[in-house]
Amino acid sequence: MTVIWNQPPPPARQRTLGRAEIVAAAVALADEQGAPAITMKAVAARLGPVTPMALYRYVHSKDGLVDLMLDAATAGVPVPAAPGPDWREDLFELAVATRSMITTHPWYAELVHTRPPAGPATMRRTEFILRVLAGQGLAVGAAMTYAALLDRHVYGSGLQEAQEARFNAAHGIDSPAKLLAAIEEVHALAVADGTVPLLTSWLAAPSGPGPAEQFELGLAMILDGIAARLRPGW
Repeated sequence: MTVIWNQPPPPARQRTLGRAEIVAAAVALADEQGAPAITMKAVAARLGPVTPMALYRYVHSKDGLVDLMLDAATAGVPVPAAPGPDWREDLFELAVATRSMITTHPWYAELVHTRPPAGPATMRRTEFILRVLAGQGLAVGAAMTYAALLDRHVYGSGLQEAQEARFNAAHGIDSPAKLLAAIEEVHALAVADGTVPLLTSWLAAPSGPGPAEQFELGLAMILDGIAARLRPGW
């Protein structure tokens, strides 16, 4: 599979047009309108008097542009120079920081699995996770397995939140009152069904942690599982 990183380097900037400007415009467009809005035509229009064909000289293809966007977003996640004394804290903080980035760029969770994880910032982030886990005595293969499980939680949670936000926007659920009205409608259906008493009772008085707290709870469970398998006998 061809990725932007094994393509020839981009030409020199021409006036205000260069690779950095193209990627920044594409990220801003996706932030505002979502992943489906990313087209060469739309990005060119955002840059001003630029033709879509001019962009190909710098990013080669739409896939190349997505490669660059994903890595630019990942570069915004702080990655320590070296693991600290507490491996759980290292992984917890990195996962929370990655979730924060995805909250800023919801399109990331939709696109991250559409391209190979080959960007320099992406590989540095993965390398840090592997160093943290290898420092606990894990072989690289096992460390990579746990790193993948960790990122499935991070990216999967981000994708679910992004899709829920898109659903809410499409159906005009843009306030707590409208969300409550939607829940009440589902509650009426559950009451009418009569076979889901526990769900019916919860829908009558929804409770529980919000998305951020749920994310951190799931993250803690994954780290607990890794910690258990670091013990002798696993």
